[in-house]
Amino acid sequence: MVRAEIITIGDEILYGQILDTNTQWISLELDKIGIKTIRKSSVGDQESEIVSILEEAQHRADIVFITGGLGPTKDDLTKKVLANFFDCDMAYHPQALEDVRVFFEKRGRELSDLNRDQALLPTKAQYVQNKQGTAPGMWFEEKGTVWVSMAGVPFEMKAIMEDLVLPRVAKHFKTPTIVHKIVKVVGIGESYLSDMIQDWELSLPSYIKLAYLPSLGIVKLRLTGFGDSVSQLNQDIQQEINRVMPLIKPYVFGYEQDELSQVIGQLLIEKGASISVAESCTGGYLSHLFTEIAGSSAYFKGGVISYANEVKIATLGVSLTLLEQEGAVSEACIVAMSNGVREKLNSTLSLATSGIAGPDGGTEEKPVGTVWIALSHSQGVITRKLQLAGTRKQIIHMTALSCLNLVRKFLLNELTQ
Repeated sequence: MVRAEIITIGDEILYGQILDTNTQWISLELDKIGIKTIRKSSVGDQESEIVSILEEAQHRADIVFITGGLGPTKDDLTKKVLANFFDCDMAYHPQALEDVRVFFEKRGRELSDLNRDQALLPTKAQYVQNKQGTAPGMWFEEKGTVWVSMAGVPFEMKAIMEDLVLPRVAKHFKTPTIVHKIVKVVGIGESYLSDMIQDWELSLPSYIKLAYLPSLGIVKLRLTGFGDSVSQLNQDIQQEINRVMPLIKPYVFGYEQDELSQVIGQLLIEKGASISVAESCTGGYLSHLFTEIAGSSAYFKGGVISYANEVKIATLGVSLTLLEQEGAVSEACIVAMSNGVREKLNSTLSLATSGIAGPDGGTEEKPVGTVWIALSHSQGVITRKLQLAGTRKQIIHMTALSCLNLVRKFLLNELTQ
């Protein structure tokens, strides 16, 4: 197994002023060519700290990727630190200098002394061209490890990796074939899911590993196969998915990059159906999940954010008497809301939400997290009472997911009432 470590350099990352997306992207790309990332680290613009982390990395990794610290200003220390670390001088690299000169010439700008120094590289570095910027990449083969240093600007780093570094890494190392397949489930917690499929999990062949990747309301099952043949691994993993499917089919909504709202949109299109929403506690979030999918105008009619009771009354036709007797967070209210918006927007189906997202507003009878959802259709209304926990945002998110899952199961004829 080829082991990789990724190091990001820059105080701005540690201060939280920018989001480090480089390490995630590099890890994903390395995984595609069979290289396992064993460590990710961030370090500030302090020479002693950078040296310390480099010394640690050389004992752990076969290849180390470094991003950041290659700019022309005094706080960019990476080249100087690498020259000291590899015990070599700095010198102008002829091709790097020409590339920097051309870069500025094409933009009608003169090459300043500061920009010329971008071509000043450690003498042990093999030059890696940066076609998108002025900070050259560097490749070292020192101390039993390969080291690759690149610009921290994401689009520059990605161009260097895709055009030059990844092909070279694939040739340099003999790597195994790794294949991933992801199954996405909703409506069941990670621990319940694990108990349900434990016998199948224990019977997986040794070259196929299972990982649980939970997020709020959704769990991804990732099966990873290791071997020599991509086609054989794909076949073997699919066979294992087929074997577990009878246990988990009611909860499976998609695979790989599928999103729940996208899957529901496709089901609505296939059935020639449309949908609308009446939102109280979700405040438009459910509409957002529908409309963030390109082409959703084919099935999403629109929505009413009936946060205030007067909107429920005036726009959705909920009666004042109902609200006074049952309250807004009640089954009767969401039935009226869902029917009201379906009629008003002339949709095949409609969803409604009403609840107490918190952190205040709960009572002993209706504590924070009490939510009612409804799905109105031509034959009636399906309702569900939820008792959710978490922050306000988490309760809103889980409410919306519950609504989407209710629609999914209805469209698949997995529930009637």
